[in-house]
Amino acid sequence: MQKQVSSELEQKLNTLPERPGVYIMRSVDQTVIYVGKAVVLRNRVRSYFHAGSRHDPRIRRLVGEIDDLEWIVTDTELEALILENELIKRHHPRFNVRLRDDKTYPYLKIHWQEDFPKVSIVRRMEHDGAHYYGPFASPGALRQTLDALRRVFPYRDCERVITGKDPKPCLYYHIKRCAGPCIGAIDAEGYRKVVAGLGDFLEGNSEEVLARMNAEMQSAAEQLHFERAAQLRDQMRAAQLIVERQKIVSGKQEDQDVIAFAQDERTGEACVQVFFIRRGKLIGRENFVLEGVVSEQNGELISSFVKQFYDEAAYVPPHILLPKEIDEREIIQQWLRSKRGQKVILDVPKRGANRQLLQMAAENASATLHTLQAQWQADTNRQTAGLAQLQEALDLSAPPSRIECFDISTLQGTNTVASMVVFAKGAPAKSDYRRFKVKGKGALGEPDDFASMREVLRRRFRRAVEEAVADPGSKARKSESAWRLLPDLLIVDGGKGQLGVAVEVLAEFGLTEVVPVTGLAKQHEELFLPGRPTSIMLPPGSKGLFLVQRIRDEAHRFAITYHRESRGKQAIASQLDAIKGIGPARRKALLKHFKSVEAIRQASLEELTAVPGMTRAAAQSVRESL
Repeated sequence: MQKQVSSELEQKLNTLPERPGVYIMRSVDQTVIYVGKAVVLRNRVRSYFHAGSRHDPRIRRLVGEIDDLEWIVTDTELEALILENELIKRHHPRFNVRLRDDKTYPYLKIHWQEDFPKVSIVRRMEHDGAHYYGPFASPGALRQTLDALRRVFPYRDCERVITGKDPKPCLYYHIKRCAGPCIGAIDAEGYRKVVAGLGDFLEGNSEEVLARMNAEMQSAAEQLHFERAAQLRDQMRAAQLIVERQKIVSGKQEDQDVIAFAQDERTGEACVQVFFIRRGKLIGRENFVLEGVVSEQNGELISSFVKQFYDEAAYVPPHILLPKEIDEREIIQQWLRSKRGQKVILDVPKRGANRQLLQMAAENASATLHTLQAQWQADTNRQTAGLAQLQEALDLSAPPSRIECFDISTLQGTNTVASMVVFAKGAPAKSDYRRFKVKGKGALGEPDDFASMREVLRRRFRRAVEEAVADPGSKARKSESAWRLLPDLLIVDGGKGQLGVAVEVLAEFGLTEVVPVTGLAKQHEELFLPGRPTSIMLPPGSKGLFLVQRIRDEAHRFAITYHRESRGKQAIASQLDAIKGIGPARRKALLKHFKSVEAIRQASLEELTAVPGMTRAAAQSVRESL
């Protein structure tokens, strides 16, 4: 064995079954650090520990951190592949190659289950009868694409219940970005044709779409509907501009994805480029950044990407071009076939047009990686400089790696809430953000910002102290919660008054010497320190000031968003609770079914009665009240 293992781990290695399955490796604190699959679990897992094995540095580091392992036996290698994907998504093991922020990629959704399908951008696919396209790497780029397509296919994206009897349309109808089904400007059949054209266009069937539009334009002109004909003419021109940007790359009129990658050997950073070719045309491309990459061996990078990307992809083409062979080619093809329902070929072209396509994708991947690295470096330099300026200005012992900022939000004393935002090394750590609903009141029973801040800080640092006492070794744990992590700098929004509250709370929990604190005054963006009568002003335009402003604005945004949600829920609840015969159960059922009070207001008596738990009398009461 290459590594000296514990007797417990040695016993597990000796009892590994000779079956296909998935293995899960854990560190000393039981964090999952790697998930893999194997045709024969015993052979694959034991190979990590063989003294004669020539492992790359990443595997050697992995083996050095393994403290425990478990496995799950499956009937087939295909089942093992599917389970491996699920476990990687669940645990995000740091030694696995994985898509960066793989849960946040957006999809384009056409709600075909509705009579008047709307179009929206969503974060996950569901089995709900809708059509999905994606995933896309950039929400901004997707919105730009939709903005261009909306000029050609004026779809709706609103939450209105479409009856065709609304008194007036929204702005999008007036600027010809919506066909106006809400006011009856188009019927269901005509509107669905518009959205069907959008779907065909997204799937690469642009010639058929343009031919239909041209035929409709000619028909409108022959019937002397010149305004309609002119509208179709303008839409065709906009569509032609989009088509001209779609490069014809194959004469075979086939659907295929082209996958290439670029990697920086020094840093291990890797970028994958995917070309989407439909009907022989390059209709789009997306870039994806990979994490957990150290070196590319045996096609592991490409294999990991293919499994993770197509596990979430809305469409699997029959032909996928890869830059190199992968060990799991046959089983991945089998898995892709199960998702597509038809044969899928993974091909590594050696010459010809497909090889040129791969080369073009690889060049684009390399250019994208260099651009991203330049952006990352610029961001890192700005963050490092900002943290260094804060350290100097606030006389800290080191640059504040973890900064927590608290803000209170209230409106005329109602729905008081607070936010806690966290910046780690100058960048938002959104998984550590927290929201608080303030429960207490001030000294006179009225809402009080100082009392609210005191309550929130007590709740935050009580959790830190309690969890540290429950687990004294938590500082060494990599799996510790956000509550246990103490900030290197605490910022309270509100100046001297709120600073005094923060100092009191830190003293209460014995953290005065542990957690540096500053108060940020809103008006002139002055920083106040405990015991110092004068404020600190960071130089205008400095990176330190920009960082403080960014943190303050993020805390304010997060608090305001929560406050609006709280007010909205209260307003909805009060509207429905005021209706005779509508209690909490019926209110919940109505909102679950209709999604909004406006939709409930638009519903017919029959639609209201059909909601579970509603009687005709209760439905009539809702109609009369709303």
